[in-house]
Amino acid sequence: MAAEDRSRAVPTGASGIVRPPRPRLDLPKAPRRRLLPEYDPEAFGRFSERIARFLGTGRFIVWMTLIIIIWVVWNIFAPEELRFDEYPFIFLTLMLSLQASYAAPLILLAQNRQDDRDRVTHEQDRKQNERSIADTEFLSREIAALRMGLGEVATRDWIRSELEVLVKDMEERRMLLPADSDEGDRGGATRP
Repeated sequence: MAAEDRSRAVPTGASGIVRPPRPRLDLPKAPRRRLLPEYDPEAFGRFSERIARFLGTGRFIVWMTLIIIIWVVWNIFAPEELRFDEYPFIFLTLMLSLQASYAAPLILLAQNRQDDRDRVTHEQDRKQNERSIADTEFLSREIAALRMGLGEVATRDWIRSELEVLVKDMEERRMLLPADSDEGDRGGATRP
Protein backbone atom coordinates (compact mmCIF):
# COMPACT_ATOMS: atom_id res chain seq x y z
CA MET A 1 0.00 0.00 0.00
CA ALA A 2 2.82 2.46 0.80
CA ALA A 3 4.51 1.69 -2.54
CA GLU A 4 1.24 2.49 -4.33
CA ASP A 5 1.00 5.88 -2.64
CA ARG A 6 4.61 6.59 -3.52
CA SER A 7 4.05 5.77 -7.20
CA ARG A 8 1.10 8.16 -7.35
CA ALA A 9 2.93 11.00 -5.63
CA VAL A 10 6.17 10.85 -7.64
CA PRO A 11 5.91 10.23 -11.37
CA THR A 12 8.32 7.69 -12.75
CA GLY A 13 9.40 6.88 -16.27
CA ALA A 14 9.23 3.50 -18.00
CA SER A 15 12.58 2.65 -16.45
CA GLY A 16 11.28 3.38 -12.97
CA ILE A 17 13.51 6.48 -12.52
CA VAL A 18 11.94 9.16 -10.39
CA ARG A 19 11.41 12.38 -12.39
CA PRO A 20 11.36 15.84 -10.85
CA PRO A 21 7.92 17.44 -10.68
CA ARG A 22 6.92 19.45 -13.73
CA PRO A 23 6.66 23.20 -13.33
CA ARG A 24 3.19 24.62 -13.67
CA LEU A 25 2.72 26.66 -16.82
CA ASP A 26 0.00 28.85 -15.33
CA LEU A 27 2.37 30.31 -12.70
CA PRO A 28 5.18 32.80 -13.39
CA LYS A 29 8.71 31.64 -12.85
CA ALA A 30 10.36 32.51 -9.60
CA PRO A 31 13.01 35.20 -10.03
CA ARG A 32 16.52 33.85 -10.19
CA ARG A 33 19.14 35.04 -7.80
CA ARG A 34 21.93 36.99 -9.43
CA LEU A 35 25.45 37.54 -8.24
CA LEU A 36 25.65 41.08 -9.60
CA PRO A 37 23.27 43.81 -8.45
CA GLU A 38 20.48 44.95 -10.76
CA TYR A 39 20.87 48.33 -12.47
CA ASP A 40 18.95 50.41 -14.96
CA PRO A 41 20.92 50.44 -18.26
CA GLU A 42 19.32 53.72 -19.36
CA ALA A 43 20.25 55.50 -16.13
CA PHE A 44 23.79 54.13 -16.34
CA GLY A 45 23.98 55.20 -20.01
CA ARG A 46 22.82 58.74 -19.18
CA PHE A 47 25.39 58.86 -16.36
CA SER A 48 28.17 57.71 -18.69
CA GLU A 49 27.17 60.34 -21.28
CA ARG A 50 27.37 63.08 -18.65
CA ILE A 51 30.84 61.92 -17.63
CA ALA A 52 31.97 61.65 -21.26
CA ARG A 53 30.69 65.15 -21.99
CA PHE A 54 32.58 66.49 -18.97
CA LEU A 55 35.78 64.65 -19.93
CA GLY A 56 35.66 66.30 -23.33
CA THR A 57 35.61 69.86 -22.00
CA GLY A 58 38.36 72.37 -21.39
CA ARG A 59 37.17 72.67 -17.79
CA PHE A 60 38.16 69.03 -17.16
CA ILE A 61 41.62 69.58 -18.64
CA VAL A 62 42.15 72.70 -16.52
CA TRP A 63 41.04 70.94 -13.31
CA MET A 64 43.13 67.86 -14.09
CA THR A 65 46.19 70.04 -14.78
CA LEU A 66 45.70 71.98 -11.53
CA ILE A 67 45.34 68.79 -9.49
CA ILE A 68 48.49 67.29 -11.00
CA ILE A 69 50.48 70.50 -10.44
CA ILE A 70 49.31 70.73 -6.81
CA TRP A 71 50.06 67.04 -6.32
CA VAL A 72 53.61 67.34 -7.67
CA VAL A 73 54.38 70.63 -5.89
CA TRP A 74 53.03 69.29 -2.59
CA ASN A 75 55.04 66.09 -2.80
CA ILE A 76 58.25 67.98 -3.68
CA PHE A 77 58.13 71.01 -1.38
CA ALA A 78 56.02 69.88 1.59
CA PRO A 79 57.75 68.68 4.77
CA GLU A 80 58.80 65.04 4.47
CA GLU A 81 56.34 63.76 7.05
CA LEU A 82 53.40 65.33 5.08
CA ARG A 83 54.41 63.96 1.69
CA PHE A 84 52.29 61.01 0.59
CA ASP A 85 53.83 60.29 -2.86
CA GLU A 86 57.62 60.56 -3.28
CA TYR A 87 59.44 61.61 -6.46
CA PRO A 88 58.63 58.86 -8.95
CA PHE A 89 55.00 59.74 -8.13
CA ILE A 90 53.84 56.13 -8.37
CA PHE A 91 50.53 56.88 -6.62
CA LEU A 92 49.84 59.73 -9.08
CA THR A 93 50.56 57.37 -11.98
CA LEU A 94 48.21 54.81 -10.43
CA MET A 95 45.44 57.41 -10.03
CA LEU A 96 45.83 58.63 -13.62
CA SER A 97 45.78 55.05 -14.91
CA LEU A 98 42.67 54.31 -12.86
CA GLN A 99 40.98 57.44 -14.19
CA ALA A 100 41.90 56.48 -17.78
CA SER A 101 40.74 52.88 -17.30
CA TYR A 102 37.30 54.11 -16.25
CA ALA A 103 37.11 57.01 -18.70
CA ALA A 104 37.76 54.96 -21.83
CA PRO A 105 34.86 52.49 -21.40
CA LEU A 106 32.51 55.28 -20.32
CA ILE A 107 33.40 57.27 -23.42
CA LEU A 108 32.91 54.20 -25.61
CA LEU A 109 29.53 53.52 -23.99
CA ALA A 110 28.48 57.12 -24.63
CA GLN A 111 29.64 56.84 -28.25
CA ASN A 112 27.69 53.60 -28.73
CA ARG A 113 24.55 55.24 -27.39
CA GLN A 114 25.11 58.20 -29.73
CA ASP A 115 25.61 55.79 -32.64
CA ASP A 116 22.32 54.10 -31.79
CA ARG A 117 20.53 57.45 -31.69
CA ASP A 118 22.16 58.47 -34.98
CA ARG A 119 21.13 55.18 -36.57
CA VAL A 120 17.51 55.72 -35.52
CA THR A 121 17.61 59.32 -36.74
CA HIS A 122 19.11 58.29 -40.08
CA GLU A 123 16.48 55.59 -40.48
CA GLN A 124 13.70 58.10 -39.80
CA ASP A 125 15.29 60.58 -42.22
CA ARG A 126 15.55 57.87 -44.88
CA LYS A 127 11.88 56.98 -44.48
CA GLN A 128 10.92 60.66 -44.60
CA ASN A 129 13.01 61.11 -47.76
CA GLU A 130 11.30 58.09 -49.35
CA ARG A 131 7.88 59.58 -48.54
CA SER A 132 8.97 62.96 -49.92
CA ILE A 133 10.23 61.35 -53.13
CA ALA A 134 6.99 59.40 -53.52
CA ASP A 135 4.95 62.58 -52.93
CA THR A 136 7.09 64.51 -55.43
CA GLU A 137 6.68 61.81 -58.07
CA PHE A 138 2.91 61.75 -57.50
CA LEU A 139 2.70 65.54 -57.80
CA SER A 140 4.85 65.46 -60.95
CA ARG A 141 2.48 62.94 -62.52
CA GLU A 142 -0.51 65.06 -61.52
CA ILE A 143 1.04 68.21 -63.01
CA ALA A 144 1.84 66.35 -66.23
CA ALA A 145 -1.77 65.12 -66.40
CA LEU A 146 -3.04 68.67 -65.84
CA ARG A 147 -0.78 70.00 -68.59
CA MET A 148 -2.03 67.36 -70.98
CA GLY A 149 -5.62 68.17 -70.01
CA LEU A 150 -5.01 71.90 -70.42
CA GLY A 151 -3.63 71.27 -73.89
CA GLU A 152 -7.14 70.18 -74.88
CA VAL A 153 -8.93 73.05 -73.10
CA ALA A 154 -9.66 76.26 -74.97
CA THR A 155 -7.70 79.13 -73.50
CA ARG A 156 -8.64 82.78 -73.64
CA ASP A 157 -5.95 83.56 -76.20
CA TRP A 158 -7.01 80.68 -78.44
CA ILE A 159 -10.67 81.77 -78.30
CA ARG A 160 -9.69 85.38 -79.02
CA SER A 161 -7.62 84.33 -82.05
CA GLU A 162 -10.47 82.15 -83.34
CA LEU A 163 -12.96 85.01 -82.93
CA GLU A 164 -10.62 87.36 -84.76
CA VAL A 165 -10.41 84.87 -87.63
CA LEU A 166 -14.22 84.62 -87.74
CA VAL A 167 -14.61 88.41 -87.72
CA LYS A 168 -12.12 88.71 -90.60
CA ASP A 169 -14.00 86.00 -92.53
CA MET A 170 -17.29 87.81 -91.98
CA GLU A 171 -15.80 91.13 -93.10
CA GLU A 172 -14.37 89.50 -96.21
CA ARG A 173 -17.78 88.01 -97.03
CA ARG A 174 -19.45 91.40 -96.65
CA MET A 175 -16.93 92.92 -99.01
CA LEU A 176 -17.44 90.22 -101.59
CA LEU A 177 -21.21 90.15 -101.33
CA PRO A 178 -23.21 93.28 -102.18
CA ALA A 179 -24.87 95.04 -99.26
CA ASP A 180 -28.31 94.90 -100.98
CA SER A 181 -28.48 91.18 -100.99
CA ASP A 182 -28.57 91.11 -97.20
CA GLU A 183 -31.50 93.48 -97.03
CA GLY A 184 -33.36 91.70 -99.81
CA ASP A 185 -33.11 88.44 -98.02
CA ARG A 186 -34.67 89.96 -94.96
CA GLY A 187 -37.70 91.18 -96.84
CA GLY A 188 -37.06 94.83 -96.07
CA ALA A 189 -37.62 97.75 -98.44
CA THR A 190 -34.86 98.81 -100.76
CA ARG A 191 -33.32 102.24 -100.50
CA PRO A 192 -33.88 104.82 -103.20
